[in-house]
Amino acid sequence: MSKNTQVLLAARPAGRPAQSDFRIVESEIPEPSEGEVLLEILYLSLDPYMRGRMNAGRSYAKPVEIGAVMEGGTVARVKRSRHPDFQAGEFVLSHSGWQSYALSSGADLRKLDPEAAPLSTALGILGMPGFTAYAGLLTIGKPKPGETVVVAAASGAVGSAVGQIARIKGARAVGIAGGADKCAFVRDVLGFDAVIDHRAADFAGQLAAACPGGIDVYFENVGGHVWDAVFPLLNDFARVPVCGLIAHYNQPGGAQAGGDRLPGVMREVLSRSLLIRGFIQREFADQRPAFYQEMAGWIKGGEVRYREDIVEGIEHAPEAFIGLLDGRNFGKLVVRVAAEG
Repeated sequence: MSKNTQVLLAARPAGRPAQSDFRIVESEIPEPSEGEVLLEILYLSLDPYMRGRMNAGRSYAKPVEIGAVMEGGTVARVKRSRHPDFQAGEFVLSHSGWQSYALSSGADLRKLDPEAAPLSTALGILGMPGFTAYAGLLTIGKPKPGETVVVAAASGAVGSAVGQIARIKGARAVGIAGGADKCAFVRDVLGFDAVIDHRAADFAGQLAAACPGGIDVYFENVGGHVWDAVFPLLNDFARVPVCGLIAHYNQPGGAQAGGDRLPGVMREVLSRSLLIRGFIQREFADQRPAFYQEMAGWIKGGEVRYREDIVEGIEHAPEAFIGLLDGRNFGKLVVRVAAEG
């Protein structure tokens, strides 16, 4: 490439994002100054949290400014280096956003070994989504042998890891997914004990039948009608790690839209001694070394499997991201920006 292709935030979406909320531009490839490296982006991660960054409201991180490059995790190759700790040709994990080239001071980079695992996995099962599942489930959910763990979006990057880790810890894993193909993958490839299609007309009844002893841990990343079906099944002292509410991200007003059901929910939280704890994965950063070691071992031993949904070309990132929020992806959604070779 002779130009730097960038995807900018053109407007703040009113509900579901549209192609017009993004703008694709070309700029000159920047030159690194002393102490900097020029990164050539190979893979870009697309994740649900990015929808929140498009809004102007208060959140756990600053919103993307209008006209700025969309944020996102990336795998990159060092193209040129004026930094003593990085050499041209090395591969790194970075947070360079939706663009084909970026400058870095090196402070946010982590070197990657392409021989240890496919580079794209640093954005999925061996990256932020996998760590979200690991830290949230084990720190907050604390599954015990014989307990029932339920997770929605079970074929996705986070949900698939949650269920497999639960089984490694001796718990029973019940997945919720959308469509026959995703349900078959969760059951037959990932090895969940049961899987329910949330699109089924009798979804709530099927979920109750799959959890005859109730639910001890519910890993929440969806909200909506899935939460409505799960909540009555939560056992006393159930734990609910909350890492996302994708069903509400495109609603005007977000998850606060709709009638006020808080009094009823809080009454049940009190009477059943429920633990509902929201979290951002960076809170548990001290656990990352253990995660990298354990997850790599589980993958090598065949205890954890993963699936990637790779889209070719950064110009297709907006369309792919809109599809992610609609549930059209199948596995960890990654954009291949440039070839590894």
